[in-house]
Amino acid sequence: MENLTIIIIGIVFGLLISYAGLNRFNTIAGLAVLKDFTVAKTIMLVIGLGSIVLMFEMAGGGAVFHVKALYLVGTALGGIIFGIGMAILGYCPGTLPISLGQGSLDALWGIIGGLVGGILYTALYPVILPLLGENLGKGTLFTLMGGNFSLGYIVAVILIGIAMIAGAFILHQLDVKNGNPSRRWVVTGIGLALLNVLLFYQGWQNKPLGASTSYPYVGDSIACVTNNTYYPGLIGSGSWQVWFLLGALIAGFVYALVTGTFRWRLIRERWAEYKGESKSRRIVWAFVGGVILIFGARMADGCTSGHIISGGMQFAASSYVFAIFTFIGFLSTGYLFYTRNRKKY
Repeated sequence: MENLTIIIIGIVFGLLISYAGLNRFNTIAGLAVLKDFTVAKTIMLVIGLGSIVLMFEMAGGGAVFHVKALYLVGTALGGIIFGIGMAILGYCPGTLPISLGQGSLDALWGIIGGLVGGILYTALYPVILPLLGENLGKGTLFTLMGGNFSLGYIVAVILIGIAMIAGAFILHQLDVKNGNPSRRWVVTGIGLALLNVLLFYQGWQNKPLGASTSYPYVGDSIACVTNNTYYPGLIGSGSWQVWFLLGALIAGFVYALVTGTFRWRLIRERWAEYKGESKSRRIVWAFVGGVILIFGARMADGCTSGHIISGGMQFAASSYVFAIFTFIGFLSTGYLFYTRNRKKY
């Protein structure tokens, strides 16, 4: 019964993501070349609205903090690596199964690459661990302002949340100029914010959203590399995320069938625009992007959903460091890999 509940959560997540097209290669790669801000404005709306609602939930005793520790080197370097992988692949750990369910074959190669990236990180973990840097703790705006729900903290969260929501709508104006006036991202943003808040509720799941732990968990299990110091820490979250991503895959498939958009495709329009129609090139880069994506996610201990969104809603220092360096890697790769090295046809 518990696994069925997790699958349903994944289905809700997958439908919300699909509705705004956040899982599509064209959308994510579009942000890398600054031609589509759907992902950025949705994240800002989720964090802005979610942080306010979550704060009141916590103040009422319904939820507690679930914050990732800040390892300055590991979090920052992992963010850069994750951003590079996300730009090349054009998917996030949580959007890969959704797009596969809609017929995106490059997402399949990204998943395979992600499993390999997870195995590789597990194998190198004893070497990487000392390089992550000192554990600087689980600092948040809450701890910075005294560790209590004072009036000052409540006002600060509300003001920052409103500023983020306003920023999302400012980005939307850029999308309108780019010929993308759709407001579906508003519905998706509100839905994802509320879904995250519900997941934090102590009487239910009592956990943040996440997706990247499932890749080393499944990869290590398949490769039988479970007798090590890293794998045991993956079991709880990894198992939960496998069922969650199964629901996301189902949602992607159902959404594509209902909307008549299911297509088996390897090359997406934005990839063809910048990198050409070569199928072998796309397979290789999708696989490599998947390896890099998950390797970076594990080094930073999180991904877009588990770090940037869930951590961002809690104003966690580690998550904002991760977000900053992720976008540095992501946008730099967008310029170097796509714009600067654009193929001429």
